[in-house]
Amino acid sequence: MSQQPESISTSLAASPAPVAVPAEGRGGERGRGGRPEDGVERIPRWLERLELVLRVMLRMYIGLAICYAPWSPMFWDQNPLFLQYPSVGAVAANGAVRGLVSGLGLLNLWIAFQDAIHQRER
Repeated sequence: MSQQPESISTSLAASPAPVAVPAEGRGGERGRGGRPEDGVERIPRWLERLELVLRVMLRMYIGLAICYAPWSPMFWDQNPLFLQYPSVGAVAANGAVRGLVSGLGLLNLWIAFQDAIHQRER
C-alpha cells in the first residue's frame, strides 16, 4: 500500500480571521492596510476614448460582416458546412433565416452607434 497523505489533515491550523485596521491607521494612502477606494487611480481619459473607438469600430465591423454574409453567394451558398450537411444548408437557404442573421448584424450596428452616442453625452 502506498503512503499517500490523508485527505483530511489535522496538522493544518485554521487561518485566523482578518484583522480590521482602524480608519486613523490608514492615513488615506493606499498601502498595506488601505482599501482601493482610499487611493483611487483613475484611468486616463485618452485611454477611455481609445477603448471606446476600438470597441465601436469592432462592433461596426462585425455588424457589417454579419449583415453581408447571408446575401453573399461565395460565403453563404458555397459554405463547406452547408454543403456537408444538406439539411442545415436547406434551412440556411431560407429567406427568413437570412433575414434573421442580417437582423442580428443590424442589431450589432445599432448597439455600436448607441454606445458611441451615449458615451459622448457623459
